[in-house]
Amino acid sequence: MMMTANQHVPDPNAIAQPLGDPLGEILHLLKLTGTFYCQSRLTAPWGVAIPGFDNVMSFAVIIGGRCWMTVGGGEPFQVEKGNLVLMTKGQELNFRSDLKAPLLTLDELPIRKVTELYETLEFGGGGEETSIMYGIVRLDHAASGLLMQLLPEVLKIDTWTEDAGSWLQGTLQFIAREARELRPGGETVITRLADVVVIEAIRRWINTAPEANRGWLKAARDPQIGRAVLAIHRAPADSWTLETLADVAGMSRSAFSARFTELVGMPAIEYLTFWRMHLARARLLETSQPIAAISASLGYQSEPAFNRAFKRVFHIPPGQVRKARAANI
Repeated sequence: MMMTANQHVPDPNAIAQPLGDPLGEILHLLKLTGTFYCQSRLTAPWGVAIPGFDNVMSFAVIIGGRCWMTVGGGEPFQVEKGNLVLMTKGQELNFRSDLKAPLLTLDELPIRKVTELYETLEFGGGGEETSIMYGIVRLDHAASGLLMQLLPEVLKIDTWTEDAGSWLQGTLQFIAREARELRPGGETVITRLADVVVIEAIRRWINTAPEANRGWLKAARDPQIGRAVLAIHRAPADSWTLETLADVAGMSRSAFSARFTELVGMPAIEYLTFWRMHLARARLLETSQPIAAISASLGYQSEPAFNRAFKRVFHIPPGQVRKARAANI
């Protein structure tokens, strides 16, 4: 049987007031885990082929100069100083000084490892210089999978054309300065700021792109369904039912059920389980909290019931996630 550890029955009014901003709260919780970052100084002619990586995003900030990019099997496009390009599907990438420049793989390039997360590359034929900050990041959050499904394959922002007071422009200029000077601790500053820039690119797309107003994102913005989504996010351990969530939304049970499923893509109680299990997975990976304690903290009085729910979502038991974490430490 599913219930909270303290048998608490949710108070819809207490949970939903103040209304808040469901989408804003989700964005606030987004967390990037950097896989690696590379600062490159390249002189024409040059070409770099980067393989694809599953379940990650990659980004490139053009700090100086210009070059051509190809994402996956798409057409090449030109990028220049100030451009931020975010690739959301882990596609393979090609960077070239010109479309005829030969491509070299990462194994063929003189990459210098600075730290576990940061590398530098200086390479090319001595001609026009291009400087690129490239990184691979993983988005870790219960909402990440839903968000990644909606993001376009490529997001491109030209920050140098914005108002002089733009903080994003200033941040990229600061990254460029740190990359040029490489002072002690510079790699730490660059990687942290790069994470912020990626989140901002996602936020700008959500706030400005017409195609962002669909599916789960539209649900978070909906004045009624958004209240229920926010209630689940704020109190995932509470013993929510379709009726109590409908009360939060100020809708009838049947109307709420149909609209929630239409917007989110799954029934409300299934979404509650989905959210709990993703929170559980994060705790399994990031803490040493016992599985029984995680189970109870997310509303399960029975650990076997929690284990079954986790396996339905991730197709493996929670203990296997914990073992994988231990093996990687």
